[in-house]
Amino acid sequence: MAQTNTDITVVLSEELDLVEPCMATRSNIGRVIMQNISETLTELDVRGDAGLMPRLAESWEDLGDGTWRFKLRQGVTFSDGTTFDAADVKHSFDRVFSDQITCESKRYFADTALTFNIVDDNTIDIKAEPAQPILPLLMTLVTIVPSEAPVEVLREPIGTGPYMMSEWTAGQQIVLTRRDDYWGTQPAVTKATYVFRSEPAVRAAMVEAGEADIAPQITQEEATNPATDFTYPNSETVYLRIDQTIEPMGDLRVRQALNAAIDRKAFIGTVLAEGTELAVAMVPPTTLGWNADLEPPPFDPEKAKELLAAAAADGINTGAPIEVIARTENFPHVTEVGEVIVQMLNDVGFKATLRMVEVAEHEQYYSKPYPEGRVAQLLMAQHDNSRGDPVFSMYFKYHSQGTQSGVNDPKVDELIEKATAATGDERAALWSELFAYVQKEIVADVLLFHMVGHSRVGERIDFKPTIATNSQLQLSEISFKYALRCRRHTPASRFFKSGNRP
Repeated sequence: MAQTNTDITVVLSEELDLVEPCMATRSNIGRVIMQNISETLTELDVRGDAGLMPRLAESWEDLGDGTWRFKLRQGVTFSDGTTFDAADVKHSFDRVFSDQITCESKRYFADTALTFNIVDDNTIDIKAEPAQPILPLLMTLVTIVPSEAPVEVLREPIGTGPYMMSEWTAGQQIVLTRRDDYWGTQPAVTKATYVFRSEPAVRAAMVEAGEADIAPQITQEEATNPATDFTYPNSETVYLRIDQTIEPMGDLRVRQALNAAIDRKAFIGTVLAEGTELAVAMVPPTTLGWNADLEPPPFDPEKAKELLAAAAADGINTGAPIEVIARTENFPHVTEVGEVIVQMLNDVGFKATLRMVEVAEHEQYYSKPYPEGRVAQLLMAQHDNSRGDPVFSMYFKYHSQGTQSGVNDPKVDELIEKATAATGDERAALWSELFAYVQKEIVADVLLFHMVGHSRVGERIDFKPTIATNSQLQLSEISFKYALRCRRHTPASRFFKSGNRP
């Protein structure tokens, strides 16, 4: 089968339910959209040590009193031909914070109120209240859309990036085509076709057979070829979110029992890859304020039983049903992990069951408002923070007003607010204190694993995965070692089991 030698195919583990730019911080959407179709004002360098880099903003300046001035890049156009200017920036943020649309990037701004003043077409002042010392870093989260974009979910995103979406066949494929009028350097990839296959063995086999060029997510079992397979620490933390408002989760002893019931080490080297680390915080160890004194809760099933018995003696309904909800294909072997966790919980006396759901349904339980009339739920989730500061995690995960929080604790709220406004050593110390308080004092959740990523990259492709690969896959970072004018003829469909889509 003929193929243009600068076209590539990327095989992803789950389908996209949306191609909405303001949802690009969600990993399955970000891999397609972020910096490919839609760009941000700033960008964090994760391949080198350049730190925070210009993207649509050429420079920025702290004017004091919480205000930052951003000088915007000139000569930039959207894929519909309209010119990028300061009005587009203001509209993009207004859209993110509108109550008429659900935008994931909104949650990262905590209780920070932003005010926008357009100085001229290429200059915009953004005032944060309370003052936000890392506001330029927060600009890496919001993708810019034209001011003409409606405040509703977009099916055909218009962006300033090097690619435009030329096809979206729901459930089958998405095609991005390189723009000839892109403001920056022309990337080597001319067209990228994204297809979706749920089984990691199939994804790996497609790359091996030449039917795909990159499989960003495979398992340790498939990562056997040193020439094509990469293993690397990624920025994901797997945890069980505890909603303390539903009985019996409001009792500290019950939350302690949940943590003591799980043998975390048993997963590593079995269903999870060697190199997976036990989590003690919602963020990876490379994050500011990391508390090296924290240790994972020890596996102690007898202690868990004692804690449950003591809670029951005080009238806590420890026999209430508990539902563990996990997202299909969220990470390799997620179903097996969920099944084992449920068994471990039941072994100490909980009444737990597992429910696997697709990404859209998972989001209904993940973010507020949570469904009414629900039983006690442990939501298994994977949280990404590759940006190095806890501000991208702690407010919406733990603050009483956080969109994915199961916690309502005044000290947590106070520490988050103080750390968010602080700088330097004080900022790091406050985050460190918060990590300890969340894990040891209130036992806010069941922290499980800092994950390891595995990717397969075709031999003609020059691309090395990084800590950011889970959440974005910039096509501009891909080049070619050599060209192939045709595909190999071994169809990867032979690896499909009955019932899978060819």
